[in-house]
Amino acid sequence: MDNFFSWLEDSWFSEAIRGTPYHIIGIALLIGPAAAFDLRLLGLGQRVLRVTTAADHLLRLSHLGFVIAAATGVALFLPAGSLIADRGSAPWKLGLMLLAGLNILIFHRRTYHTVHDWDLNQSTPKAARFAAVVSLTSWSGVTIAGRLLAYT
Repeated sequence: MDNFFSWLEDSWFSEAIRGTPYHIIGIALLIGPAAAFDLRLLGLGQRVLRVTTAADHLLRLSHLGFVIAAATGVALFLPAGSLIADRGSAPWKLGLMLLAGLNILIFHRRTYHTVHDWDLNQSTPKAARFAAVVSLTSWSGVTIAGRLLAYT
């Protein structure tokens, strides 16, 4: 398997992937709009912007960012998989990504179903605020751990 990874690391495909900005663009499109939505859940713009309006616009961008970041992340991982897997921050990044994904699933399956009760000018439920804090924390951690992959 090491021979395969070595071959992949030296391939034209690996060089092309390492030289593109698409992964950074995907991360920005994923985390930026998600963070803005989380801030709305925490009460920012509560009297001005409906939660559903924020979700409709921001989460679409975030979904696009996720697709780009996931595809390019896998493409970046494959050529250096054995090296990256040995890094100390790799388990943190994967664990925080799982936490973020689980948080999204729980929020959309449970908390968001009652959004019309607290969409505008209402106090955001504790469960939604908790989900926003978990989201902001976990995605920040994913970003930091991902950046540390180059060093640890």
